Amino acid sequence: MTVLIDNTGFLIADSTRWIDPEARIDLASDTDPAQLKSLLIGKELVRIAFPSFADGRGFTLARLIRQQGYKGWLRAQGHVIADQYAMARRSGFDDVEIDDDLAARQPENQWLARADWRAHDYQSRMRGLAA
Repeated sequence: MTVLIDNTGFLIADSTRWIDPEARIDLASDTDPAQLKSLLIGKELVRIAFPSFADGRGFTLARLIRQQGYKGWLRAQGHVIADQYAMARRSGFDDVEIDDDLAARQPENQWLARADWRAHDYQSRMRGLAA
């Protein structure tokens, strides 16, 4: 089983369950960025794999996908830890999918502590743009 997490905490239902399987795609963290546009044609849900919490390539892929104008659902899937939630949201992810074991080690309150991801934006604070 897996657990989905967004700004409200652990989710009971998957809001993307209605999306046709043909309109979904799973991307590896080593996906060639040059192929992103062609891979995402007609896709409403993109899951980017995080094989390790130390592998940050998924954040880069998410940012590139959003910069290319993708408006669909973007999900980080795998070994994302609560401390990375703010980075995931700033990169463009809508939610995070982790396994039950990780959810047991990092309970909902740890994710909720990082749910206000806009308030902890170092670059905006340095530029004087923080709210």
